[in-house]
Amino acid sequence: MRFSRGLPGLYVHLRIGPYACAEWNYGGFPLWLHFIPGIKFRTDNEPFKAEMKRFTAKIVDLMKQENLYASQGGPIILSQIENEYGNIDKSYGPAAKTYINWATSMATSLDTGVPWVMCQQANAPDPIINTCNGFYCDQFTPNSNQKPKMWTENWTGCFLAFGGAVPYRPVEDLAFAVARFFQRGGTFQNYYMYHGGTNFGRTTGRPFISTSYDYDAPIDEYGIIRQPKWGHLKDLHKAIKLCEEALIATDPTISSPGPNLETSVYKTGSACVAFLANTGTNDATVTFNGNSYHLPGWSVSILPDCKSVVLNTAKINSASTISSFATESVKEEVDSLGSSSSGWSWISEPVDISKDDAFTKSGLLEQINTTADRSDYLWYSLCIDVEDTAGAQPVLHIESLGHALHAFINGKLAGSGVGNSGNAKVKVDIPITLVSGKNKIDLLSLTVGLQNYGAFYDLVGAGITGPVTLKGLRNGSTVDLSSQQWTYQIGLQGEDLGLSSGSVGQWNSQSNLPTNQPLTWYKTNFIAPSGSNPVAIDFTGLGKGEAWVNGQSIGRYWPTYVAPTSGCTDSCNYRGSYSSSKCLKNCGKPSQISFLLF
Repeated sequence: MRFSRGLPGLYVHLRIGPYACAEWNYGGFPLWLHFIPGIKFRTDNEPFKAEMKRFTAKIVDLMKQENLYASQGGPIILSQIENEYGNIDKSYGPAAKTYINWATSMATSLDTGVPWVMCQQANAPDPIINTCNGFYCDQFTPNSNQKPKMWTENWTGCFLAFGGAVPYRPVEDLAFAVARFFQRGGTFQNYYMYHGGTNFGRTTGRPFISTSYDYDAPIDEYGIIRQPKWGHLKDLHKAIKLCEEALIATDPTISSPGPNLETSVYKTGSACVAFLANTGTNDATVTFNGNSYHLPGWSVSILPDCKSVVLNTAKINSASTISSFATESVKEEVDSLGSSSSGWSWISEPVDISKDDAFTKSGLLEQINTTADRSDYLWYSLCIDVEDTAGAQPVLHIESLGHALHAFINGKLAGSGVGNSGNAKVKVDIPITLVSGKNKIDLLSLTVGLQNYGAFYDLVGAGITGPVTLKGLRNGSTVDLSSQQWTYQIGLQGEDLGLSSGSVGQWNSQSNLPTNQPLTWYKTNFIAPSGSNPVAIDFTGLGKGEAWVNGQSIGRYWPTYVAPTSGCTDSCNYRGSYSSSKCLKNCGKPSQISFLLF
C-alpha cells in the first residue's frame, strides 16, 4: 500500500473482506480456519467472528501506522467489510442479519475516518453504504437517499476456467455500462479487473480456474495495453471528467423522449451536462434542446455543454491492436567446462505408497479434511485377492467429489476421470485387467483449486468418497470396496523431496526422454531472453501439472484440457445485454497455453 502515497491522484478503495471470493483458493481464507473447533464461516458464530475481527483490526492498524487513510492525509477513501454476502445470506437464516449487524458495528468501531461499504448487501445497516457489483449497475439504488450510488465491481470481462473457452467483453458495451451509470446518478465506479493478473502457485479456486486471470482487462496479464479497450475507456473518462462540476453538484433530471430512449440533464447555475441514451439495439434519432442527435443502438452520447457530443460509447477512435509474443527457442546454458546442461532430465514418481507417513483407515476419506490442502494429491491404495479371473470382464466403478482422478491397476494406468468448472464431481467406469491372486488398486485423486463461492462453500468436499465397486467379476458379482481398509498418502514423494527446486534428486538425463508417461517430473535449464519485456513459456505438448522456475511455482498448466468446439463466434455484437457466455473465443483449443514467467 505504501506505493500509492507516491502517486498523486490515485485513490484507494481498501477491500478488507476478509472473505475475498476473487476465484481465489478457498475464497481467500487460509484452510486452517476450517479446523478451528466449532467454527462456522460467515454467520453469527463466535469463533469465526473472533478471527474476522482480529484480521480486520490488524489490517486497519497497519494502514493507520502508515497514515494511509484519507482522514490521515493518505489515499484510502473507502474500506469494505464482507463481500457479496447478500447473494447468499438467505441460506443462513436469521443468523445472517445478526452477523451483518455485528460486522457493521465491528468495522465502524475501528475508527478509520472514511466510509465503510458492503457490496451486494441490500440491507446493509447505517452507516454502511451498500454498493453494486455486476456488468451493469445503472438501475441500482442504495438503500437510503442519504447514501451515494456506488459500483464496486464493473466486470471488464470474465474469468477463464480450464476446459472452457476464453470470454471477452466488447468495449462498446463496457463503455455503455459506465456512461449509463453516471447518467443515472452514479458517483463511484471501479473496474474489475483493470489490470489482468496471474494466479501463481496453487492460488486458483472455484475449482478449475486457470492460472491466467487476464479477465480481458484494459491492461492485460502481461502488463500490455489492450486496444481498443484501454484507449476507448480513456476517451470515456476524459468525457466524463469534462462533466465533473455538474455531476457532483446536483441530481439528474431524467426523461424519456421515446421507446428505449432516455435523456439525463445535470444543470447548475453555471453548467449544463446531458447524457443521451439509446437502450435498444436499433439506431435511433433523438431531438434534444431543438437539435437532432443520431444514437447508435445500445449507446450513450455525452454532451458536457448540453450541445456538443464529445463521445458516443459505440464510436471507437482508438486503433485496435493484437498483442503477440516473439518466439525464441530455449538457448543452451553451458557450464565452465563447455558442457551443455540445457537438455531435459526426469524423475519418475512412484505409483504406489512411497512415503513413511502413509496411514490406513477403514473406508474412503474426504480429501480436503485429510490433506488440509497441503498438496493437490491424495493416494488411495488397496490390495484385493481375486481367486480366478478366467472369463471375467471386471469394471472399476469410482465416484468422486472431484476434481480429477487416475486409476492404476498393478502399477499401470487403467483410466482417468475429470470434472469441470460447472460440475467438479467425477463418476467413471474403467474396464480393468486383474490377475489371479493379489491385485493392487492405486487411485490418485487431484484437486484443482478449492471452492471459493456460495453458501457454506467451505464445507464443499473433494476426493473419492465412493462408492468404489468392482463389477463384472467371474460369477457376475459386484464387490463394494468402499468400506475396506485403504492406505492413504498425502501428496507426492517428489513434493516431499523438494524436486521442484531442481537441485535435489537423482535426475535421469539419458537420450530417450519419456513421453506420454504419467507422474513424471521434468527439468531443464535455459537462459532468459534479454530485455525488459514480459516473458512467457508455451506449454503446448504437455499434459497436466505444475511448473516451477528457479524454485518458484508459476502455476498449474493443462493444455490437454480443451474447450468445447461450439459456442464461439467470429465476432460478437456489443448491442444487447452482456453475459459471460455471450462472447467466447478459442473453442476447440486449450484454455491456456502461455504462462507468465516474469
